Order: sequence, then C-alpha cells, then structure tokens
Amino acid sequence: MTKRILGIGSPILSRIPQPPHSEALPIPSNDPARARVSVVVITLNAAGPLADCLASVAFADEIVVVDSGSTDGTRELAQKFGARVVSQDWLGFGRQKQFATDQAANDWVLSLDADERVSPELAASLVHALQSPAASVYRMARRNRFLGRWLRHGEGYPDWSARLYDRTLARWSDDTVHEKLLFSSTPGTLQGDLLHESAADLGRYLEKQNRYTTLAAAALHQQGRDAGVVELLLSPLVRFIKFYFLRLGFLDGMPGLVHTSIGCMSSFMKYAKLAELRRSRP
Repeated sequence: MTKRILGIGSPILSRIPQPPHSEALPIPSNDPARARVSVVVITLNAAGPLADCLASVAFADEIVVVDSGSTDGTRELAQKFGARVVSQDWLGFGRQKQFATDQAANDWVLSLDADERVSPELAASLVHALQSPAASVYRMARRNRFLGRWLRHGEGYPDWSARLYDRTLARWSDDTVHEKLLFSSTPGTLQGDLLHESAADLGRYLEKQNRYTTLAAAALHQQGRDAGVVELLLSPLVRFIKFYFLRLGFLDGMPGLVHTSIGCMSSFMKYAKLAELRRSRP
C-alpha cells in the first residue's frame, strides 16, 4: 500500500478531537533503515470509530483488519484506508489478536482495537523506536475517555499496554477476554498516549461490561476456580480503595467515581456469575 506521512497539518488528523495537553509532534521522515511495521486491528461492526483509528496510523507500512462478520460497512471503510481485510470467525479476544498478528507481512506489529487511536506524540515515539529497536516489546500509556472526559487517574490512566512487539518474540494469550501479550523480556516504554474511546453512552458501556464479566466467569470456571463470600465482598472493596483513593481516581470528578464504581461492580458480577456456574454444575 502507499505509505502516508502524518504531520502536524494532516487534514485527516485535525478533525479528530485530542485530549487536553496532547502534543502534536512531527513524525520523522520515512527511513529505509527503520524496521517495517504492520498495524493489525480486529473488528466487528466497528465502522463508527474505525476511521479515526486508521487515520492515526498513517506511518504504517501495512494495515491488516481481521473482521468477524461486520454488516455495517466496516470492511469497505477499512479498504478505503488501504487496509488488507481478512475474514475470520470469532475465536475469542486472545486468539483473534494472535490470528491477526500471524497475517501481518512484517515481524514488527502494532496491535490496536478499533476504538483506539495513536496520538501524534505516540506515533513520533513509535517511529523513532523502530529506527533502532532497543527492546522486542514496547508498552504505552492508554488514556481512556469516559463520560466525555479524558481520565487522568485511577484505573483510567495510565493504563499501561504492551502493543508494539516483534512477533517472533511475543504472542497473545489464548484468553477469551482480558487477553495479555506474553513475552519474557523487559519492555521498552514509548512516549505519548494510546487514546481509547469508551462506549458512546453509559448504557452501551454497561452492556459491554456485562458481556466481559460473563466471559471472564466462564474462563475461571473452566480453570476449576470457585468464588465465595470473601471474593464477593473483598474484591470490589480492595479495587475501590486502590483505584479511587491510592491512584487518585477522585481527582477525575464524577466520571472518575462512576468509572471506578463500575469496575468494582464488574468485579463483583464476575465472581457472582462464577459462583452461579459452580452451583449449577450437575
């Protein structure tokens, strides 16, 4: 595909709302010595956020979108951005991301979700790191936007995520939800934020959390885990103290309180659903 250089004056990027205090740093010119990188994105009916996601990775040498049956024009939109679209029935988050990684033409891979985008500062840092990689895996701070506010504390930031990696030295776990990148080395750290847009409204966010807790409970059940009163009581309490007080979530105002509280509720529901699965077993 034709590579595009992303700069401060990019007309595509200029229409994307940026978090406060983000710095639009210039992207270094393409360097033939720079390691080539593929951006991989897994999708299902993601036409809404996908354009901003793909517009933010104009530095990529290749974009691969692995779609699991979209009916909203996601595939056609991805192709307009020059992406190679691959169809794959849903395998669970971990295996789907590993499948996408395996489709890439380059060993260096940046794995994104469709509702994420790379800030200009992160893009510049990423390109610079690939000119002479000092690590096989790089992590980045993920900033979450919730109820219209870019969170700066608590669970919402910095949500450290390892997303740029040499696929010969790292792979995704098989987890159906809350997947992890598995590697044995010390990761490097990139400057700038990976910007994550939470669901458009609170109702959709709660629906997503409900799906995730069901998947998480099923995974724990398969591992033979159980949950009792201790997990149901202490897990939400410890989580609230950690993220709302120790990690200063209260400084994010009402969105910070709601974000932390829903996380605690999700922890409770995960263990409640696990207890239900254990007790319904024949």
